[in-house]
Amino acid sequence: MRPALPLIPLIPGLCLVPMGLILFGDVHGGGLPLLCSFAAAALHPSLEPSVLVGVAMGIRITLVVTLVSWGISSVLGCLLGVLGSKKIWRLWGGITWPALMLRKGLAPLRAIHELIWGLLLLQILGLNGWVAVIAIVIPYTVLLARVIADQIDCQEPPALPALQSSGASAVSVLLTVVVPAVAHPVLDHINHRLDCALRSSLILGVFGLGGLGTDLMLSLQSLRFQEVWTGLWLMAITMVLMDRVLRLFRHRWWMTPIPLVLALMTAGLGSSLTLELPWPNPQLLPFLNAQINGVQALAAVAEVNWPAVIASTLSITLMATCVSTALPPMLLLFWPSAWSLPLQSLIWGALRLIPPPLSALLLLVVAKPSLSLAALALGLHHGGVMGRVFIDDLQRERHHTTGMLKACGASARMSWLYGPLAKVSRPYLAYATYRMDVSLRDTAVVGLVGGAGLGWQLLEALSSFHWWLVLWLVGGSALLTLLGENLSERLQSCWNSRAMAL
Repeated sequence: MRPALPLIPLIPGLCLVPMGLILFGDVHGGGLPLLCSFAAAALHPSLEPSVLVGVAMGIRITLVVTLVSWGISSVLGCLLGVLGSKKIWRLWGGITWPALMLRKGLAPLRAIHELIWGLLLLQILGLNGWVAVIAIVIPYTVLLARVIADQIDCQEPPALPALQSSGASAVSVLLTVVVPAVAHPVLDHINHRLDCALRSSLILGVFGLGGLGTDLMLSLQSLRFQEVWTGLWLMAITMVLMDRVLRLFRHRWWMTPIPLVLALMTAGLGSSLTLELPWPNPQLLPFLNAQINGVQALAAVAEVNWPAVIASTLSITLMATCVSTALPPMLLLFWPSAWSLPLQSLIWGALRLIPPPLSALLLLVVAKPSLSLAALALGLHHGGVMGRVFIDDLQRERHHTTGMLKACGASARMSWLYGPLAKVSRPYLAYATYRMDVSLRDTAVVGLVGGAGLGWQLLEALSSFHWWLVLWLVGGSALLTLLGENLSERLQSCWNSRAMAL
């Protein structure tokens, strides 16, 4: 006996019961006043001129890193996406093996989280503006290339066979048939990458790579909560403005190069950001020597309890995915009305705005470190992302079914459950499987602030300059992420293709 389709997104919420019991046992009352002070400071952000100037400088640096990395990764991702398409290689030469080789070669690069890239590049390049930019560019380029290649390969334009039979060149087929067919979904994903790049820049800043994230971390550690909220509110305004600007280009695919060119030109705005990369870097040779002279490579493997570390990483991923998936439909059923959707969007926007490391630090104020705490911090952040997708899907659906069910005597909650929620459940669950893959990569973020898993082990190895152990941990994290991607793809295919019983 299978549960009804609209009930399935609510089932992961059952994990909140054991997580709540664990967190309740770990809670201590000493930090509760601080958490209340943090919440109250949201209504009274600091408006002192010195604070506003400092926040503006931090936002500028964060925006420069975001836009430059987004522009570079978008251009490179489009090029590699075309080269990674099997359909394109069939048009050019009747072969597919170059596309397969390129995909397999690039896969490990996207499996490593941008924070790990940033910490590794920091050891090589020093504190340089390019560290944050390159750390974002590497995984984002490969992720975009994968999306574009998949979009090209899954499209079957009706005019394609006719052009091929007429003897049209591969370039003309690409420009006249393939590009218009994939332009809109690719452009949507590029726009989404800008939002992701902004959040990644904040996270990198939290760990000392400059920008607003660094300012937020310093203000939080010194308990200047009003200054923290000044930065968060101004960043929220910035994100809204960026989203409005991107909407202008959403349905104009031919204008795509304009924001990309503007993004690449923003490097000149970062006067306080060092974007000069000396080469050869004097720190590079000692770093390479540390790797070459490392004779304890095999011994480093035995220093980690791999089953326990992997199990804790997977536990955080699973619990965080359950939390992020269940929270949006649960809030809808708790507050079932069409006029409440904009207010719910504000809630998810606030959760999406606060980086997971800051959420973890706030939770550590009132509870002891645990897997549940790390999963909750990560799940709340991803819940903000899932909430945005959920609300957007609901707003695109017409709510006449809700009125019809109410007219038949159904309650407000039942009307929303078997009306709009039933319609958006399948694509919502498909997207949830993708977020599970992202949550697996992001376990490094909460792990680095004392959660658990591979992230915590990596921080310890980096702190002690144990490079062989760092290498093994990065490799293990990449392998685990690739396996998670494979599972995510299988689950997405299942939700998209299998008919489920209502």
